Amino acid sequence: MYGDEKRSYQVSLTAAFVALIAVGGWVSLPIPPIPVTLQTFFVLLAAVVMGGRYALLPVGVYLLLGILNMPVFHNGLAGIGGVLMGPTGGYLIGFIPAVLVAGLAYEQENRIIRAGGGIAAATLIIYLFGITWMSYSTGMALAQAVLLGVVPFVAGDVLKGGIAAFIIGERI
Repeated sequence: MYGDEKRSYQVSLTAAFVALIAVGGWVSLPIPPIPVTLQTFFVLLAAVVMGGRYALLPVGVYLLLGILNMPVFHNGLAGIGGVLMGPTGGYLIGFIPAVLVAGLAYEQENRIIRAGGGIAAATLIIYLFGITWMSYSTGMALAQAVLLGVVPFVAGDVLKGGIAAFIIGERI
């Protein structure tokens, strides 16, 4: 990578965001069945800082580390069976399309689409994957999954999205 500053920068950002997303999992409020963490904040921040396709890297590496039993998921959990197949797995898998959508939106010229639309769409994608999987994996009704897996988190996610947009200098 000698002489390729852009590539070195992307590798550095990837490593930094993998670490931030993992640390964000340790900052949590244990509200069953889905804890409140800072992971979504760092996923959104990776998307708006790195852009669509590049932001897939830290999210993919983060999920791969968790699958390989590294304690990177919320509260130091790891593994396919313990986390990804449980009620929180859909939210984590939803990080992949969410970071792509938010990152691609950020590459647009329109400021509303760049920050507000991308961040809102990404959050909705995470919710969609999360409640669908939570409903399926626990056998609860979809309406109940929405009440447990979306409603308590909306205010915090609006705050996280606003802070991510503020950090990159977007005024919505």
